[in-house]
Amino acid sequence: MVGIVLIALVAVAWAWRSQSGATDTRSKSAETVPVVTAKVARNDVSVRLTANGQVSAQQMVAVRPQLSAVIRSVDIKEGQYVQKGERLFTLDARTEDANLSRTEGQLAKSRADLRNAERNLERQRELFRQNFISQAALEVAENQVEGLRAQLLIDQATVQANRVARGFSEITAPIAGRTGAIPVYQGSLVQPNDILVTITQIDPINVSFTLPEREFGPLQQALAKGEVPVNVVLDAAGKQTRKGRLIFVDNVVDTASGTIALKAEFPNADRRLWPGMFVNVTLAPRTLADALTVPVQAVQHGPERTFVYVIGEDGKASPLPVDVRLIQEGIAVIEGEGAAPGMRIVVEGAQNLRPGSRVTEAKPRGGEVGESADRNASDKSAA
Repeated sequence: MVGIVLIALVAVAWAWRSQSGATDTRSKSAETVPVVTAKVARNDVSVRLTANGQVSAQQMVAVRPQLSAVIRSVDIKEGQYVQKGERLFTLDARTEDANLSRTEGQLAKSRADLRNAERNLERQRELFRQNFISQAALEVAENQVEGLRAQLLIDQATVQANRVARGFSEITAPIAGRTGAIPVYQGSLVQPNDILVTITQIDPINVSFTLPEREFGPLQQALAKGEVPVNVVLDAAGKQTRKGRLIFVDNVVDTASGTIALKAEFPNADRRLWPGMFVNVTLAPRTLADALTVPVQAVQHGPERTFVYVIGEDGKASPLPVDVRLIQEGIAVIEGEGAAPGMRIVVEGAQNLRPGSRVTEAKPRGGEVGESADRNASDKSAA
């Protein structure tokens, strides 16, 4: 009797469990899944490219003396900003002054000799017309004048060369910029191979960076239309930026990395950019016109391809295969047959869905996702 009672109790419990499970299944199938949705938007999206760049000076000049001499005075300080033509060093020029005076004296003598020879030639010509001298004597006088004229040209060139050498005693800045360390002092003996100081141009300044070779075509098209703006971030928070322009695209692609080198120019009057710094570079050389955009979290990855869940008029979710053209700053640009602006898609809660699941709108986390996506897309279009 005890065994029969136990078997009866087990049978009753099993029947009750089966009925309860079926009830729960029917209850769950009848439930709706809470999701957060947004609408597919159509916007012009600027394709933003980012890269790591390095600041480099447009010009950097090593100042060297042109002659061997002793430094008489150092007219600048280390780290000083100088203008083009500003005096940097003064060398002892006593030897050059003496050479210049000597050649100027020789030039004056040559001019006097030439004037005397020309007067003598006029007298010889008059005597030749009166048949007092021979043709040979006249030619001697003419040759003397020609020789003195050539000597005068030589003396003039010598004086000019000595004036140039005298000018080397005052060393001036070839460009405007900031001076570096000065390794020489007053009284130092310098040679033509010695570097006295380096001058680095600070304003304007360049930023060098690289981009994948696939961007070469769009960059060329953008440059053909006009200037391509480039921005760099000046602070860690990314709030301070500076706008420049693309000035150089290299003529070869680096086969090792598959990238192409570029260079942008930036104004730098406040000297925030410094040669050797590393900065973040952004530019938008092309725009995707009339692109369909959705929040990036709406894109789901299936075993075969990506898709989004579309909410139909009956309130049920169905997957729509799409191709993702671009993802940037929380926005995905999609393409796909059947995708159209205004479609309601699932942004949050897609992990709980199956094809044909009935959904209900839930409160989004952190604000209205759809409105945020529309605002981001509008900002990109404006950029």
